Amino acid sequence: MKSNPPRLEPKADKDTVRRHNLSLVLRAVHDDGEATRAGVAARVGLTRAAVSSLVEQLLDSGFLTESGKTFSGQAGRPGTVLKVARTGVAGLGVEINIDYVSVCVVDLSGTDRVRLTEHLDNRAAAAQPAEVLARAAGIASRALLSAEEHELRPVGVQLALPGLVSGGTVRQAPNLGWTRVAAEGVFAQALTAARPGRRPLPVSADNEANLAALAELWFGGAGRERTFLYLSGEIGVGGALVLNGELLRGAHGFAGEIGHVVVDPQGPECHCGSRGCLEQYAGQRALLRAAGIDENAGLPGVAELERRARADDERAVAAIRDAGAMLGLVLSGAVNLFDPDAVVLGGIYRTLMRWLSPTAGREMDRRVVSGLWPESGGRLRASSLTGDAARGAAALVVREVLADPVAYV
Repeated sequence: MKSNPPRLEPKADKDTVRRHNLSLVLRAVHDDGEATRAGVAARVGLTRAAVSSLVEQLLDSGFLTESGKTFSGQAGRPGTVLKVARTGVAGLGVEINIDYVSVCVVDLSGTDRVRLTEHLDNRAAAAQPAEVLARAAGIASRALLSAEEHELRPVGVQLALPGLVSGGTVRQAPNLGWTRVAAEGVFAQALTAARPGRRPLPVSADNEANLAALAELWFGGAGRERTFLYLSGEIGVGGALVLNGELLRGAHGFAGEIGHVVVDPQGPECHCGSRGCLEQYAGQRALLRAAGIDENAGLPGVAELERRARADDERAVAAIRDAGAMLGLVLSGAVNLFDPDAVVLGGIYRTLMRWLSPTAGREMDRRVVSGLWPESGGRLRASSLTGDAARGAAALVVREVLADPVAYV
């Protein structure tokens, strides 16, 4: 007999079963984009009478809307088209990165309805973490006002942060210079102060690469792939692994820190305290420096790097290709270890793929033991245009609503 058997869930009662079925119906309509009661009943395995009752409750609560009729081509009356509501409950995502803050509000369908982005120096050398979080809360407050104009009601906030995030605290964010910052609590207090008289919103936090990977899974080209490795190229290099449609978080929530894989123990010192980490060769600053561009130029510097590469500037092209070789070296090890269907490059890598992928692909072709990653195989690809960490963060709030709509009535 096991000494510590797993805790069992309490027995489901009538209310619990109905709550579960409301989620089933709402998610079915959400996933299909539009559906009829009969179509939902067939998909979720409930009777049409049960589905009709559940749909009426979701309509009354503002989660679903009806619009017109649809003909199935079979005998019987046409069905009323159901869609998730474009007003009402929504999610708010806030990405705080090294040199910008991006805020996004999405509706129940996951559509990006409000977007505010400001370019700011968020490093501890320029501003204290509390000040950065307060500035982000101010931007979020403005986004919430815009959401009201669209008749949207965000019910939660998800922070996307570059570093090791656990229990609402940024344990370490080397490129920000943050250590043990209680980001959830500080941001929540700042947002409440920025919205006097308004009901406080619950705040959660996660790693930005994790949330960007979820955005790629839910909205991007990775819809055909349920298992993939995602790299977020910014000043740092973040990573996330999606296995069968779920994030691999690791024992402590820190999985995916591929930017701090060491490629040369004698290499340049990294902000994390180690030497020769991947981001010292393939991060934004390293790329700009190697191309002869001010390494602190930020996104305008990346745009200049791309312009020079398009003009066949030898130094710019060489900088990107060298970074690609280092990426390929590390990625081949990750592919050998995890066997993903694809590797997706996001952030600044997406616009630089034309020059990154040949050298990265050659390294992977040489080093991946399965032989399934030839340079021309297309399994190393750029991220889509439809997802980023802020949208993934906001959509995660929406997913929580879909999982239990009753909690958000």
